[in-house]
Formats: sequence, C-alpha cells, structure tokens
Amino acid sequence: MKRTVLSIVLLGSLAACVSAPTGPTIAIMPREGKPFEVFQQEDIVCREFAANAIKEGSNAALKEGATSALIGAALGAAAGAVIQGGSSQNIGTGAGVGLLGGAAMGAMGSAGKQNQSQNQYNIAYQQCMYSKGNQVPSYPTQGGNRNYAPPSGFKPIQ
Repeated sequence: MKRTVLSIVLLGSLAACVSAPTGPTIAIMPREGKPFEVFQQEDIVCREFAANAIKEGSNAALKEGATSALIGAALGAAAGAVIQGGSSQNIGTGAGVGLLGGAAMGAMGSAGKQNQSQNQYNIAYQQCMYSKGNQVPSYPTQGGNRNYAPPSGFKPIQ
C-alpha cells in the first residue's frame, strides 16, 4: 500500500514537470514612437493569441506523459507477477518500478513536446506582435503598417 501511494505521488510530481508555456522567451520591442501603454496592451492580446494557438499541443504532451506512466506501471506489474510466480508483493514491486520507469519515459517525451510548444508559442507571439508594427528580431519594423504581409516563408500556425 505504501509503495502504491509513493508511486502515485512520484507520478504526480513527474507529470507536474510538464506545463504549457507561460510566456514568450523572445524579446520584442515597441516600434519607435509607440507609447509603452499601447505596447503593453498589444503584449497582453498577443500572449492570449499565442496561448490559444498551442492549447491542443500542450494538452497532448500532458496526456502523453500520464499514458506512458500508466503503461509502464501495468507492464511492471505483469513482469513482477510473471517473474516471481504471482506473489502480490512482487506485483506491487513490479508495478512501482514500472510506474517510475514509465513516468520517467513519459516525462522525457513530454519535455520534447514542451519545447515544441514553446517554439510554437514564440512564433505565434512574434506573428501577432509583428502584425501590430512592433520590432521583432530578424524582421524589419514596418512602421505600424498593419496591412503589411509577412516575408515569404513565414508560415502561420494552423
């Protein structure tokens, strides 16, 4: 029983390591002459836009981590039963080991998805801020021309 509780607590703590991006990891500056208060409002709007753009991918990363941990626990329990002839103690040990291994594999897979989500978030945020005429790294400021089309090869997030 103690092992099961400990395993569930460890699974929860590993799953908690995976989270959606909370903000951009890139620097965007207001264009020259733009009031800072306007820039702050645009920042809020663009953060919300970016968060909505990656919502499904972030949820998938969380589910992937939990699924890997559960599959690992089931396989560990089965292995514990087979190896030691069905003893309930060995099933619990196998489940605990499987849960930890599955949770670790799930966390590693989810970390990759989390990095991908952060990149997608940054791109959506850049697109939004660029469309509002702000200074985005590697792209020239368009002087507030909101009808300006982004450079070729600049793909929006679907």
